[in-house]
Amino acid sequence: MEISSILLGILFVLNLIFAVIVIFLERKDAGATWAWLMVLFFIPFLGFIMYLLFGQNLSRRRLFDWDNIKKVGIEDLIEEQVTEIKSGIYPFRHEEIARHKELIYMHLVNDDAVLTQDNSIRIFTDGEEKFDALLDDLSRAQDHIHFQYYIFQKDNLGRKIVQKLAQKARDGVKVRVLYDEMGSRKTRKRFFRELIEAGGEVEVFFPSRIPYVNTRLNYRNHRKLVIIDGNLGYVGGFNVGDEYLGLKAKFGYWRDTHLRIEGSATLAMQTRFLLDWNHAARHKVGYEACYFPIVEPKGKAGVQIVSSGPDSEWEQIKNGYIKLISSANHTVFIQTPYFIPDASLLDALRIAALSGVDVRLMIPNKPDHPFVYWATYSYVGELLKAGAKVYIYQNGFIHAKTIAVDGEISSVGTANIDVRSFRLNFEVNAFIYDEDISKQLEEVFINDMEKSVELTLEGYHERSMWIRFKESISRLLSPIL
Repeated sequence: MEISSILLGILFVLNLIFAVIVIFLERKDAGATWAWLMVLFFIPFLGFIMYLLFGQNLSRRRLFDWDNIKKVGIEDLIEEQVTEIKSGIYPFRHEEIARHKELIYMHLVNDDAVLTQDNSIRIFTDGEEKFDALLDDLSRAQDHIHFQYYIFQKDNLGRKIVQKLAQKARDGVKVRVLYDEMGSRKTRKRFFRELIEAGGEVEVFFPSRIPYVNTRLNYRNHRKLVIIDGNLGYVGGFNVGDEYLGLKAKFGYWRDTHLRIEGSATLAMQTRFLLDWNHAARHKVGYEACYFPIVEPKGKAGVQIVSSGPDSEWEQIKNGYIKLISSANHTVFIQTPYFIPDASLLDALRIAALSGVDVRLMIPNKPDHPFVYWATYSYVGELLKAGAKVYIYQNGFIHAKTIAVDGEISSVGTANIDVRSFRLNFEVNAFIYDEDISKQLEEVFINDMEKSVELTLEGYHERSMWIRFKESISRLLSPIL
């Protein structure tokens, strides 16, 4: 009895120390702090092990070593654009781009996101269409292929892509593949043996230092980028796997959004890939002219490639979302698989809706992460109260991460509207200043409405007590999901 009392006392003291660490050393936002305190209170000691794996931030400075690395290949362009926009002499090519110079300036100064105004963009909403186009473009590569995905499955699609990349490597094209260990946890480097033997290079982002034990698993590189010959790029929501072709019964049809970009924006995508590659790889890649060729103008779309992650001082993509929403005069159309906004983004949406802006949100009808799914439902109720419209997509699973505002400006990329994407994941989005693309994204949303059910405020209030209980628990944990 006495020994058990001593052990309980020791556990109590340790838990108290852990709580002090969370409150005073980490200085997280209040929501995340309270969520972790509850975990520590209800799951003593084991809760702190969970905290070390999923919540700690003490060693961030040791985790990331690229803070002082310059933006490869575009340093001079960044400085030039900052100077010209500040002095009011920057040559905006279209009024629809110039109207958003404050957003452009914010991304440029805080994320080194150069503005390009000569891009042609193709939108994909279907996996088969996207991967057919990608494989066709890979076939035409002449100099290099840089290939980065969060999930790279060892299934039929994965093997097909590895075979194509290996073929190009044998033809003399330089091929580099980067994937995230947590996202691709079922995939090992031996899966890429054919590519490696052909001369390709494969690296893993944040690999485990000890087999099956990874203290950095909470930091995930969620980016999906392909750059071909420095003048063609892909970015968006699709990963590599059969489920993204709609071949998994669990999800059914997979509805996502991805972009194919031709133009100078690919140079910024190249920089983003090389920074990630140089962090993960033993053999670093420096500036080479072949990676940053002179790109022929392909269109008129203005594009900024914006990155964010736990290495960033600011939550750049989230701030961009808020600025987009705040600028809206008529419409805000959002598609996201997870909707767990922080107070600032939720306020921006509520204020827009209360101001008479037509705010519409589309989310899935089925979970791939149950807690995230129910937390999403807890937040949509607040939008409904403010007058926003919420649609539940019924034709499979919607994984798109898109925002279109006023049929004029939009964002497509890898970042969900949740705390994980804003603070913990490495993400990348294209912010697009072009009426044609934004209107196409609005049309995609409207077409998806025909495959959706509108969630009304009355219907929301009729949900059962069991559902409300799951929402409440999930919302309480949402800052740390």
